[in-house]
Amino acid sequence: MTEPPPWRRPPRGHFPGVPAWGAPVDGLPDEDFGVAALGPVTPDWAWGGADGAGARVCVLDSGVDAGHPLVGPVDRMLEVAAGPDGEITVAESASGDTAGHGTACASVIRAVAPKASLSSVRVLTDGKYGAGAALLAGLRWAIEEGFDVINMSLSTTKDKFIPELRELADMAYFRRCILVAAAHNMPVRSFPWPFASVISVASHNGADPMSFYYNPTPPVDFYARGVRVPVAWAGGRQIHTTGNSFAAPHIAAISALVLSKHPMLTPFQLKTVLYLTAGNVARASDTAPRSAENAGGTHDSQ
Repeated sequence: MTEPPPWRRPPRGHFPGVPAWGAPVDGLPDEDFGVAALGPVTPDWAWGGADGAGARVCVLDSGVDAGHPLVGPVDRMLEVAAGPDGEITVAESASGDTAGHGTACASVIRAVAPKASLSSVRVLTDGKYGAGAALLAGLRWAIEEGFDVINMSLSTTKDKFIPELRELADMAYFRRCILVAAAHNMPVRSFPWPFASVISVASHNGADPMSFYYNPTPPVDFYARGVRVPVAWAGGRQIHTTGNSFAAPHIAAISALVLSKHPMLTPFQLKTVLYLTAGNVARASDTAPRSAENAGGTHDSQ
């Protein structure tokens, strides 16, 4: 079995004479790890020719209808449930999705990144509601399984879940699991989308699924298509629906495209790539005035 990369292994032991988390670089060989160098970042460099192959995406939601023609194959289907003694478990499931919400998110990902591996963890009961403990258990499972991208078109408004949710978001960041979270559709305080360690998404009303924009007014990071989006729905149907829930999987899918082409990108590199390829940033870069030393010289792509 292939050894996991350093960011998914326990940290090295403490070294005498070196502060905690440090390393004696004069006597310790470098640890091998994959590196993704960033050249001139353009959409073509970022995802040109990519179809999502090799990227593993997990949808935390109301389940997914694997038989829907707009969803296609689902590699794993699980659900969070209470065991006979009340303990929370994550187990294989064939229950699908009677609500449609998770199926809709999965269909967006499939449309943009058709060859990405899709898995589903059911943490919602009817597409809108679920227990906070179920959300935390499902998220922890997905992070420990090492998914490349985890789509969370959901949030909680209950403060008691914030500490563990923040801990999990940080765990995902350090283990290179990209958390893509939808902002709440109402102006209320909810989580995890405001956390800096996740990629937060709200809606724009454009029709191009590949068009997204950087938001310079935090905490939302990006705007993606989220108004009258054609999606799969329960019962084999297709509907048009609106909400930040359906903007998030566009960014999740674009992230899967980027990671399928550049699998060694770190979370902070990926966010930088999304920033540089966002429509408004790319336009600003193209029209930015040149510095004096570059005036009349070769064009440096940003």
